[in-house]
Amino acid sequence: MKKNNIIIILVVLLTLFLWYIIYLYSINYMNMWNMHWNMNNSTNNKIIKSELIYWKWQEAVEEKKQEIVNLKDGDNYTIEIVKIKKNIWWKQVEMLAYNWSIPWPLIKVKEGAKVNLTIVNKVADLETTLHSHWLRLSDMFDWVVKDMMWKQEPILEGDSFTYELSFPDVWAFWYHPHLREDIQQELWLYGNYIVEPTDDNYYSKVNREESIILDDISLNWNKLKPFYKEFTNYVLMWRFGSTMFINGNTDYVFNMKKWEVVRVYLTDVANTRIFNFKIPWVKMKLIWSDIWKYEKETFIDSIVISPWERYIVDLYAPDSGTFEIQNSTPDNNYVLWKILVSNEEIDISYKSDFEYLNVNYDVIKDIDNYREYFDKKVDKNLSLELWNLWKKWWITDEQMWNMNMWHGMMWDNSNQDIEWDDNMPMMNQLSTSLNYEWKIIDKDTKKENMDINWQFKKWDIVKIHIENKKDWAHPMQHPFHIHGQRFLVINRDWERQENLVWKDTVLLKTWENIDILVDMSNTWEWMSHCHISEHLFSGMMMHFSVKE
Repeated sequence: MKKNNIIIILVVLLTLFLWYIIYLYSINYMNMWNMHWNMNNSTNNKIIKSELIYWKWQEAVEEKKQEIVNLKDGDNYTIEIVKIKKNIWWKQVEMLAYNWSIPWPLIKVKEGAKVNLTIVNKVADLETTLHSHWLRLSDMFDWVVKDMMWKQEPILEGDSFTYELSFPDVWAFWYHPHLREDIQQELWLYGNYIVEPTDDNYYSKVNREESIILDDISLNWNKLKPFYKEFTNYVLMWRFGSTMFINGNTDYVFNMKKWEVVRVYLTDVANTRIFNFKIPWVKMKLIWSDIWKYEKETFIDSIVISPWERYIVDLYAPDSGTFEIQNSTPDNNYVLWKILVSNEEIDISYKSDFEYLNVNYDVIKDIDNYREYFDKKVDKNLSLELWNLWKKWWITDEQMWNMNMWHGMMWDNSNQDIEWDDNMPMMNQLSTSLNYEWKIIDKDTKKENMDINWQFKKWDIVKIHIENKKDWAHPMQHPFHIHGQRFLVINRDWERQENLVWKDTVLLKTWENIDILVDMSNTWEWMSHCHISEHLFSGMMMHFSVKE
C-alpha cells in the first residue's frame, strides 16, 4: 500500500513537472515567435551583405602597411575611406579602411597644434562622419549627426568634409565614425592620435613607444555576421567577436630587447568586448588613463580596459624569451599573440626610471580644486535599464529565464561583475532594436534617452549618480561616455576611490552604482551615451548643454 502511494506521488510530481516545462516552452515559443515576426515584418529590412558591405558592387583593394603621419601646426591631411581585402586566418575578408592602411593611420601631432583633416568618402552607399574622441573642440566638429543631435549632415559617397582640429592636451586620443558605429567600427574605421608634449621632461624616459589597439570581429567563414540597415541586432549581449586582434592582425608580434622600457598606448575599440590585458613575466607600470596622469604611478599585473577607454602602461623586460600577450578572464586566458624579447641588450636602459613610481603633484594639485565637492548633494540621478518594446516595460528575471530555457546557453546568474563572453548566443543573435530598447532614465524627471536635455553653465561642477539597475533581468556592464567634458569617478558602490584620474569613459560593472564629478568646462551642445555600439543605436544616449 505504501509502495503504491509513493508511486502515485511520483507520477503526480512528474506530471506537474512536465506541465511546467510545457508552460515555460510555450512562453518561450511566443517570445521567439514575436521576435521573428518583428524582424521579418519590419519596413525595408535590407541585410548589409558582408561580402559587398553595402548594396552597390564595388571592388575591394589590397591593404597597405600602417601609415604613420607626423603633422605640424597648420598642416592639412586627407583621409579617404575605402574598401579593402584583409586576410584573416587564411580567409579573405572585405573590410573598410582609412587610406588603405591596416593598422589605421597613426596621426602624431605636437601639443598645441591645429590641423585640418579632410575626410573623403569613396565607399558606395556609405553614410559616415568622423568623431575625434574627447578632443576639446567646437561641437560643430564633434560630428554627431542630425538624427542624434540635430547638427551635422552625414558624409555621403563622393562627398568630403574638412575638420578643424586643435590638440591642447597631451595624450593618445582616437577617431571613429559617430554614425552606425555598430557597423562601421566593426569594419575597422578608427585610429589613434598621439599628442606629443612640447616639454621633453613631461614623461619619465623610455626607449620607445608603441600604439596597441585591441579589437575583435564576428565572422562566418569569410564574411562578417550580417548587419541590418533599419535596426541593429545583438542588442541584449552585444556583438562579441569570435576573432581577437592587436592592431588589425591575428599574428601580431611585439619585439623588445632585454632591459628595454617601452611605453604602450592602449585603446579598446571592440563593439563589446572588455579585455584584461596581461603579459606574464613582463613588468607593467600604470601611468595614465583617458585624459591625464594618475595621481600616483603603480605597478600592475594586468589592466581591465572596456570599449573606448585608453591607458598608458610602461613595459620592462628583465629577461629574454617569448611571452604571451593575453586577454586574461576568470574562465579563459586568450592568447592575443606574443612578445619576443631578444638577448641583445639595449644600449641605454631606463630601468631605474621604470622602477621609480612617480607621484604626480601637478595632478594632485589640480584635483585639490574639486575635493570640496566630493561630498556635495547629488545633482543628477541616472538609471540604466533594458525595456521590452512590445510590452513597454522593463524585462524581468523570469522573462529572461524563460526565453533562455530552450534557446542558446542558459545564462549564468553568478556574481561576476563583468561578462567577458556571450553566454546566451541564440537569444542575443535574435534580439534587435525593434524589440528591445536600452534606456538612460533621469530618475528625477522620468525623462528618457534623448528627451533628457540638461542645462549647465560653464564651470559648473556637477555630481551625477549612475545606477546600473539591479532588479531587471541579466544586468550587464556599460562603458558610459561623456562628450566634451572631463570627470572624476569619486565613488563606486558608495566607496570613496583613491588614486584618481580624469576620465571621459567609465565602466559601470554589473549592478554597480557610481558617483562622478563632471567639470563642465567646454561650452556647446553635447551628448552622453553607452559606448557599446549596439546599445547606442538602440537608444542609449542623452543630451546636455553647457552655456557661457
